[in-house]
Amino acid sequence: MSDSRTYPQRPILAVSAAIFRNGKVLVVRRARAPALTLYTLPGGAVEAGETLSEAIVREVREETALEIAPATLAGHREVIARDAQGRVERHFVILCFAARWLAGEPVLNDELDDARWLDPAELAGLRTTEGLAEIVAAAMARLTQTA
Repeated sequence: MSDSRTYPQRPILAVSAAIFRNGKVLVVRRARAPALTLYTLPGGAVEAGETLSEAIVREVREETALEIAPATLAGHREVIARDAQGRVERHFVILCFAARWLAGEPVLNDELDDARWLDPAELAGLRTTEGLAEIVAAAMARLTQTA
C-alpha cells in the first residue's frame, strides 16, 4: 500500500526539534519504518496553511505530548531514499529547530518506542539517523546564542 509520502511528486517539507531541558536533549526511537529502531528528533510533515513554528509545536505535541518553545532554526537535513530500480521512494527536506522544553514528559505511542533525555555527548553510543549529533550540536550552539 502506498501513501502520499511514498514516491512523491516533489520533496516533502518537514520539521524536527532538538528540545533541551537542563542541558539534555530529547531523542526518540522510531517504532516504524522508514527509521525503524533509530534514535532521532521528534517531528514530522508541515501541513498546508501551517507556519513552521505551528508545525513543530503540533508535531512534538502529537508525538511526545510535550509542550515546547521553538527558539531558532538550527539547520536542515535532506533524506532521499531510492528503491531497487533507482526511483525516488521518499524525499524529505527537514528543517531542524532548537527548542526549549516547557512542560510534560514524553509519552510513547505507535510511532515511538523509547524516549530519552541525554547529554549530547551520549548520542555517540546510539544508532541514530544520519547527522543527528551534528544538528543537536548546532541547536545547542544556537540556543546559547539566543539565551
